[in-house]
Amino acid sequence: MGDVDKREAARLVDRVIEQVAAWPHVNTEEHRFEGREFTLGPREVGHVHRWGIVDVPFIERLREQLVAEGKTGEHHVVPESGWTTCYVETEADVERCVWLLRLSYLYHVATLKRTPAGAETFAAVDVSEELAALDVSEEIRTAFEERE
Repeated sequence: MGDVDKREAARLVDRVIEQVAAWPHVNTEEHRFEGREFTLGPREVGHVHRWGIVDVPFIERLREQLVAEGKTGEHHVVPESGWTTCYVETEADVERCVWLLRLSYLYHVATLKRTPAGAETFAAVDVSEELAALDVSEEIRTAFEERE
């Protein structure tokens, strides 16, 4: 990757960071390998690397459905894990990766809302409405609603 490509990847990754960091209760911190990690309390929503890679964790069944529908790919290093990898090379990739990160965020919000503290903290987040806005398939919704 040339210097121009590296600069473009970093610019696109900055757009992802800007959008995700603005979500309620998301914290960002340094991640290894020139990355930025997004957390919701102790839970990792995902992370980005400056050179244009976005890694997002999901439960295995949800990850499998996302890969089957072509929404993302298996993780570039540990493909048998629940992690996915999305590459940011174009403007359209920014939205696709933000979509995946939002799905991960909503999964964690839905899980946290099952606790009294989480129900209060995330009362304003309507997970069902947001899933509809993301236009997820019925198969993704079903996998999303399962808890491990």
